[in-house]
Amino acid sequence: MSGQRTTRTVPGSRGPGTARAGSRTGQRLSGLAVALGMVLFLGGFVWGAVVYRPYTVPTPSMSPTIGSGDRVLAQRVDGGDVRRGDVVVFTDTTWADVPVIKRVVAVGGDTVSCCRDGKLEVNGREIEEPYLPEGTQAASGGFSEVTVPRGRLFLLGDERSGSVDSTAHLSDAAGGTVSRGAVQARVDAVVWPMDGMLPAPTGFEQLGALSSPGPLRTVVAMVIAGAVLVLGGAAYDPLAKRAGAARGRADAGTAGVR
Repeated sequence: MSGQRTTRTVPGSRGPGTARAGSRTGQRLSGLAVALGMVLFLGGFVWGAVVYRPYTVPTPSMSPTIGSGDRVLAQRVDGGDVRRGDVVVFTDTTWADVPVIKRVVAVGGDTVSCCRDGKLEVNGREIEEPYLPEGTQAASGGFSEVTVPRGRLFLLGDERSGSVDSTAHLSDAAGGTVSRGAVQARVDAVVWPMDGMLPAPTGFEQLGALSSPGPLRTVVAMVIAGAVLVLGGAAYDPLAKRAGAARGRADAGTAGVR
């Protein structure tokens, strides 16, 4: 017999060319995953930076909803889009020289008063405010009925006993109200500590539609999905090399057994 060697191929096994083709496909897919992930990751951050502004709350006037020192994200909105129950950031020089965060309880044309049965009344209807501390009266000391001028807002802090809000400015020329144009943003969530999205002020639904939440959940989902795709795609090459090395060692061990 001649000295030629004969090799046999096990049925169903892949040749070298097939393995390389599969590797190229995997590399293309991993590159696509990284590219898509970067678009989602960076796009989420850019979208969030355009839509939202961060603020630090320096006082406990909005507790327990927002505590002193908490960091919040507020969606940039036009003052004309503000509705009852919204927690907004505004600047009014008669109140302070810095942005102030309070809750809108009445808008232009509303009448607001407190506190028969310990509850806030807007347009003659008692408002349930589950965000207030347990057993808290809707306003410290109460106040007589106020008619909110058109284009203005009446605002209260959630910590009613110590908040410097519209009730502290009733003697001002504007009767404690703030112009809609003074509103800079609407608070969507507390991000530090990570308390999440503010609960909907459902007590105001009887007076009209509430504001819809901003796109924060979508922004966060984009960033997380992008990070997962980038990490997954980047991990493909080292994992594929490790798997190939393991197969090589296994093939070498099989070849040594006759």
